[in-house]
Amino acid sequence: MQIVKGILTAIYFIISIVLIILVMSQSKEDAGLSSTITGSSTNNFFEQNKGRTKEGKQKKWTIILGIVFTLTLIVLSIIYPV
Repeated sequence: MQIVKGILTAIYFIISIVLIILVMSQSKEDAGLSSTITGSSTNNFFEQNKGRTKEGKQKKWTIILGIVFTLTLIVLSIIYPV
């Protein structure tokens, strides 16, 4: 059981470091309050194919790693009771 704890802890730290790097490397997409007032058009070519760009892939991997991070945290909290 100690080996499983060690492997899960190492995976948890690797995921957390990669997640931090992904989040810090992303650009800010939010236009703020001005887009709410003026409205923003999401019906252009770039917005429809945004998932195929580098930023879209970074966002997808950030979400996936965030979910894996949370699941690993739950498993580790079950394995290491307080």
